[in-house]
Amino acid sequence: QVQLVESGGGLVQPGGSLTLSCVASGIIFQNFAMEWYRQSPGEQRELVAVIRPNRNTEYKESIKGRFTVYRDNDKKTAYLQMNQLQPEDTAVYYCRANFPGVYGTVEYWGQGTQVTVSS
Repeated sequence: QVQLVESGGGLVQPGGSLTLSCVASGIIFQNFAMEWYRQSPGEQRELVAVIRPNRNTEYKESIKGRFTVYRDNDKKTAYLQMNQLQPEDTAVYYCRANFPGVYGTVEYWGQGTQVTVSS
């Protein structure tokens, strides 16, 4: 059974930091690209950051320089370190494991973790 479990969300003041974790089980973790998405109320889910199996990364333009995505294959965990958080970063953050299988993309989602940035 595949599971992705996010943690690390919470309430933080503007300018603060949080580190989200996404622990995977039931997959060959090192073969999957790990992606972080977020969704605010009334908004579409958007891709924030990606780290590929070769550790190449990509970021949404608005969070470049503030967020860092990294992974620990031994722990089967992906992380999203978020610094200089702003109210507009408030959202539910989801991790997604993505593998380009022969018959199509294999994907799994976590349940999400709430991040609220407010004074």
